[in-house]
Amino acid sequence: MAMVGLFWITEDAVYVGAEPTGTASGVRLTRDGVETLGLGNGASWNWDRVRRLEARDLVVRSAGRRLASMALDSLVVLVTGDGELPPAFTVHVATLDESVEVSALPAAPGGIYLESERELSRILLERLADGTADVADLLAWRREQADDSTPRREEREALLRKWAGE
Repeated sequence: MAMVGLFWITEDAVYVGAEPTGTASGVRLTRDGVETLGLGNGASWNWDRVRRLEARDLVVRSAGRRLASMALDSLVVLVTGDGELPPAFTVHVATLDESVEVSALPAAPGGIYLESERELSRILLERLADGTADVADLLAWRREQADDSTPRREEREALLRKWAGE
């Protein structure tokens, strides 16, 4: 797995947010289409039926504010021993026939995304939905990686720009 923008990329699929486990909800993007996952969310659509993909309710900060928020969260956990999962965000899937909203957990540390990665991810989601980008490009990149590590910020942004056609 490697995280790039809003995407958790494995060798077989791309998740919007973190890959859900158990009955947790989420959205998986494959070469064939879009799948909603989790208890009460099991549905799938081929890419030719998908009209819009959108991530809503994301926690976004500048790089400095993101680091400060993560440091504060770490301090609270250290002092109290009590931690919380980052807040979920919403993935909106619009198809020819319906619109569905699914909660997803953020993959970013602390659940906080950088503004630049959020914006580039938004563009990429639009391009995936309109057929001008292909999940196969993200999967091919992942398969070429020697390990499961998440790239550094500059490389993540460069990848998002490439995939989003920016």
